[in-house]
Amino acid sequence: MPVDLHIHTTASDGTLTPEEVVAEGKRLGLFAIAITDHDNIEGVMPALNAARGSDLHVFGAVEMSVDFRNSEIHVLGFFVDIEHKPLLEATAKIRASRLERGAEMVRRLADLGIPIKMEDVEAEAGEGSMGRPHVANALVKVGAVKTAHEAFDKYLVRGKPGYVSRYKLEPQESVKLILDAGGMPVMAHPGLCRCDDMIDALRPEGLLGIECYHIDHSPADARKYVKMARSRGMYITGGSDSHGPRGPVPVEIGAVYVPDECAVKLMEWADERGRPYV
Repeated sequence: MPVDLHIHTTASDGTLTPEEVVAEGKRLGLFAIAITDHDNIEGVMPALNAARGSDLHVFGAVEMSVDFRNSEIHVLGFFVDIEHKPLLEATAKIRASRLERGAEMVRRLADLGIPIKMEDVEAEAGEGSMGRPHVANALVKVGAVKTAHEAFDKYLVRGKPGYVSRYKLEPQESVKLILDAGGMPVMAHPGLCRCDDMIDALRPEGLLGIECYHIDHSPADARKYVKMARSRGMYITGGSDSHGPRGPVPVEIGAVYVPDECAVKLMEWADERGRPYV
């Protein structure tokens, strides 16, 4: 039975609610899913509650944004304590920086003559953590672009006129924060960020796994990272990185094959440490 250990919800920049993600996982007959919202753990409990009493296993997690050579990488934290005060403080600070970033992006786009307002972006974000996909969707609605993908290519990626950097954690800081919150730190999609060297750099800090299977990893990438993880005694994870059917690049939940063994190994780790999941 396949698993998907990298899914976003409306708690960050996904387009399905936690309950809808769980319903889709059930419909697809998945063995396990993980809720991995960007710098936000507010979708975890609703998803766990929605899955109780079903055959679908749900892991609570978070995807932390990390500063990396004037760019960013992501570190996944599985089974973190969603009431851990330092984690809540860090994610709140990052979300606040997202709001500031959103306002600056709107200002820059407005300076280009695009009729976009902050309330347009806030309406797209709803209760979630504001991100570039929300700006992209707002640009579509005001008619500046035809698709969210076009919005990214034309305005919202690094080097384009609407791009704005934001506050991010240092790599070692993110790993320590996840460990202190009782979680398992995992390097997210290293083939996408081209950050292989950070895997070995962060292992002494407590990095425990590698996301080997990902929508942006080729089969060769997946084999490479599986080999790397096994040779280092690290955990293997993977997922679709789905943001739902209305995301900037629509990716279906379960779109990437991930062996159920990955989820089983994570469950064994959690059981040994008394970390909760459904």
